[in-house]
Amino acid sequence: PGAYGAGVQNAIDGRLWQSREDLAEVYLNWGGYAYGGADEGTAARGQFAQRLSQVQAVVQNQDNREHDLLDSNDYYQFQGGMLAAVESLSGTTAASYHGDHSQPDLPKVRTLKEELNRVIRSRAANPKWIEGVKRHGYKGAFEMAATLDNLFAFDATTQLIDDHQYALLADAYLLDPNTRDFVQQHNPHALRDMTERLLEAQQRGLWSEPGDYREALENLLLDIEED
Repeated sequence: PGAYGAGVQNAIDGRLWQSREDLAEVYLNWGGYAYGGADEGTAARGQFAQRLSQVQAVVQNQDNREHDLLDSNDYYQFQGGMLAAVESLSGTTAASYHGDHSQPDLPKVRTLKEELNRVIRSRAANPKWIEGVKRHGYKGAFEMAATLDNLFAFDATTQLIDDHQYALLADAYLLDPNTRDFVQQHNPHALRDMTERLLEAQQRGLWSEPGDYREALENLLLDIEED
């Protein structure tokens, strides 16, 4: 009570987790309070867990195109956190969907995996988007790092990101010389953060078979530390 969010971002940013079940526990601890009537933040973790254990599908609706799933930490905190909690409590796989209501007369429902694939392909790894954010200097580099952070966190909570999608962003943001030089010049902290995040994904087994990317990113981190 009195705090905003689902707590999952704090755990991921602080690296205060070992397993997906840990993130599910954070979601339960932060969300297990009742409001309404005489309740203003009454502890109700048991009831919350009991309801979540019966959930069969987790749906996130979005009514605009001003942002996407990898623009904000709220999406992985709430939908990803709930999905982790539901599956941890029930021991079964729950369906997950994204409802696109940006055109009220033509709504589209995709699986969460389909929507993540669409966002990665159409924006996150899109050369036109990357060139566009470069016009914004420091902020542009920050947006790349935030996109990568949110992708990593979605994988931590949902396990829906594929190895080749990590490779796509590694190639686009860090291993492309022009983009790497841009980030280094305008926001060197973002360069370090992205490199460390991709190595963390490998260390945690999220990016399970990085191949030559492991050495390339380790060498990049060494170069960053020497500068």
